[in-house]
Amino acid sequence: MIPILLAAAFGLLISIFGTPMFTKYLVRQHYGQFIREDGPTSHQVKRGTPTMGGVVIMAGATGGFLLSMLLSALLFGTQALPSVSVCLLLFLMLGMAGVGFIDDYKKIAKKQSEGLTPKGKIFLQGLIGVIFGVLALWFPNQYGWTPASTHVSFTRDTAFDLAFFGSIIGVILFVLWANLIATATTNAVNLTDGLDGLASGVAIMVFSGYMLMTMWQNKHLCLPGATDGVCYEVRDSLQLSMMAAALVGSLIGFLWWNTSPASIFMGDTGSLGLGGALAAFAILTRTELLLIIIAGLFVMISASVILQVGYFKISGGKRIFRMAPLQHHFELLGWPEVKVVVRFWIIAGLFVLAALGLFYGDWLISEGGML
Repeated sequence: MIPILLAAAFGLLISIFGTPMFTKYLVRQHYGQFIREDGPTSHQVKRGTPTMGGVVIMAGATGGFLLSMLLSALLFGTQALPSVSVCLLLFLMLGMAGVGFIDDYKKIAKKQSEGLTPKGKIFLQGLIGVIFGVLALWFPNQYGWTPASTHVSFTRDTAFDLAFFGSIIGVILFVLWANLIATATTNAVNLTDGLDGLASGVAIMVFSGYMLMTMWQNKHLCLPGATDGVCYEVRDSLQLSMMAAALVGSLIGFLWWNTSPASIFMGDTGSLGLGGALAAFAILTRTELLLIIIAGLFVMISASVILQVGYFKISGGKRIFRMAPLQHHFELLGWPEVKVVVRFWIIAGLFVLAALGLFYGDWLISEGGML
């Protein structure tokens, strides 16, 4: 428990003190946000606000985890090196953040709201996703557990195995599945990052949910001699808890400066990085389908864009919402930005509680669970 608290504390300290320093640097460099002309008119006052704040979020999360590992090793003699699972998570998170950083920098350099081309962004994200997917099926530990599994999972692995036609087909299908999840999460967080504090606040709740789930998984591992009837074959669950805590701490520190009126935006660096981390947690904790619920607010906002675009095309120009993503629809209805953000936070929290309820409920009703 202490390493988890240390990770959160270090992540918070790095972020809450690092963000204003990074903001001042961005201001000196004139690295400001460019606002869509077709967006709500109230957003035009945000033009020029420093962006790329995701750099600090990533630094806080990574630094918080590593410092906690080092201090825990010195104080308690625990493992001093990151596990395979955390290395994979960091690869997907920082890799996607790197794509976002390139996108942000291009926007700033061109002084417009368009960065990487869609094809370029898809190629880079796909390359990172393929490498992550392949490596996640390697590196078994002493119990034969690999970081990920070809079984599709909900609260744990289900009986449906993507390797139903052999291991090679299973690897190919898993890589495609992992890429689908990563693409969905990165786009979902990116679409949500449209109001001050919205994406960062929702992400705090979602990663807090994963922190609690990985703590529970670590308590009920399927180790030799375990007496629990219900257990989890999840590699490196304790370190995954520490990583989730570091993300939560870093996001809280960033939210201090990102809340309305924001003095800095996370940019694509932050949204794509957080989306990568979210995908990695879903895959590595064997809760892939549960992701739809625990990240329900992200899903809801993504669905609003899909519905809007689809209906616009089939109806010949009609719209379901005044504007998509969904948060802008409510702004155009006259809701103040802060009201939209707080109410969406409430909805996000309810989704996370529902996911935790399903996760714990599955443990209760499974064979060996106690009511």
